[in-house]
Amino acid sequence: MGEPSRRAAWVRRLRAVPDAMLPPASRRHMGRRTGQLLFGLILYGISDSMLVLGRLGLDPWDVFQQGLARHSSIPIGTWSILVGIAVLFLWIPLRQWPGPGTVANAALIGLTMDVVLGAVSPPHAMWLRVALMIGGVGLNGVATGAYIGAGLGPGPRDGLMVGLAARGYSLRVVRTSIELTVLIAGWLLGGNVGIGTLAYALAIGPLAHIFIPRFTVRPAAAALAAERGDERLTSGE
Repeated sequence: MGEPSRRAAWVRRLRAVPDAMLPPASRRHMGRRTGQLLFGLILYGISDSMLVLGRLGLDPWDVFQQGLARHSSIPIGTWSILVGIAVLFLWIPLRQWPGPGTVANAALIGLTMDVVLGAVSPPHAMWLRVALMIGGVGLNGVATGAYIGAGLGPGPRDGLMVGLAARGYSLRVVRTSIELTVLIAGWLLGGNVGIGTLAYALAIGPLAHIFIPRFTVRPAAAALAAERGDERLTSGE
């Protein structure tokens, strides 16, 4: 067995070590990932709420969820939770498995939205609405980087896209098709499509490209190797 193969096997063994058996630094590493996940999801819910309060257009999934809310007595945040759970059922034929971050994503974003939108009234001044739109899109990019970078499982909608792409479809085509479908359905239901929707579509990709690498946490294997002083393993030499 060559050196690269031995190193790869060592990395796999490290990844299999339960958190309870890891040294303190590695357990702190998991604590950081959990904290970052919660921060990212709460911030995501706040940023989505800012777009709703701005009333200048929402992202495609929230257009759909707002459309559902306008035809029921259920608020948009609760619809976010219900839609997330429904999407998780679509993971079954794709053989996708949720992580703790997946479950937290399905619940926490919607709960945050219901709390914020229940406590804050939409402003009337146009400059405030524009500020909410710009701030909502920007913070959504930060939040995306934080919760994805934590590496504790994709959100229900992200996992659906990844699962379909794993069946041989282009990820770009899958994502575009799904988001166009929910956008059109939401618009037909009366969801808010506007300049904010366009701004989100244009900005979220570049923002995610910036913030996901910045927030990505090294896997536990790398943290344990670093604690043990194995520089070759952490550097990949």
